[in-house]
Amino acid sequence: MAHSLSGGSVLRILEKLIEVLGNPETILSNNGTEFTSNKVLSWCQEQKVEWCYIQPGRPQQNGIVESFNGRLRDECLNEHWFRNLREAKRLIELWRVEYNTIRPHSSLNGRTPAEVAKGVSDFFSSEGKQLTGTSILAWT
Repeated sequence: MAHSLSGGSVLRILEKLIEVLGNPETILSNNGTEFTSNKVLSWCQEQKVEWCYIQPGRPQQNGIVESFNGRLRDECLNEHWFRNLREAKRLIELWRVEYNTIRPHSSLNGRTPAEVAKGVSDFFSSEGKQLTGTSILAWT
């Protein structure tokens, strides 16, 4: 867990996903500085990817992310009083592992994100491609 996320960090993660899944036509995000940086805007032009932003003050336009953020806040952040950054990292990581590997999600037909990721990974392996990223759910 970092203290902040830069446009460069966003692009490094995005490039790893694109290696496996190809260029998206459009990306939807909020208006955070990590998504509106000159680095990201230049990358979009170079890659011919349209980056769409939700309207400020309209988080419902990005409902999947807002739903996740609400769960993280309600189930983890509001449940703990973090005494330091190390403790916050440890407890958030425990919640992340439980969320991704143990808890079935109705939006994934009762499967966990890890099960879906494994299925996608197996599919790509059978197609002769190798996954290099660890988070592909946003692409499925």
